Amino acid sequence: MNKKILAVDDSGSLRQMLSFSLKAAGYDVIEAVDGQDGLDKARMQTVDLVLTDQNMPGMDGLELIKALRKMKNYQNVPILMLTTESGDDIKAMGRAAGANGWLVKPFDPARLTEVVRKLIG
Repeated sequence: MNKKILAVDDSGSLRQMLSFSLKAAGYDVIEAVDGQDGLDKARMQTVDLVLTDQNMPGMDGLELIKALRKMKNYQNVPILMLTTESGDDIKAMGRAAGANGWLVKPFDPARLTEVVRKLIG
């Protein structure tokens, strides 16, 4: 059975690129349009990895990560942040919230699948 990835981003074109790259690598992808949608979808089913944008309307990536980490079935699920910000402060906040790593946008599809494979096989 394919591993499931939850891709959370308010940009439709970015979700399409993530989905296309990950599906091509053999993963199932569940798309969410923002943090709240991502949290709702995560409550409905457990996924193997979460990819989340940081800057989204409503619930941002850090808030989503903190909410997921409070859920028993998401305490050990790898979470990657996708962000245009590459500063040490955002990385430190991401780590503190429970992120396992981050990719800077625009992302390289080959690098994305390489990082995902390292985390979930």
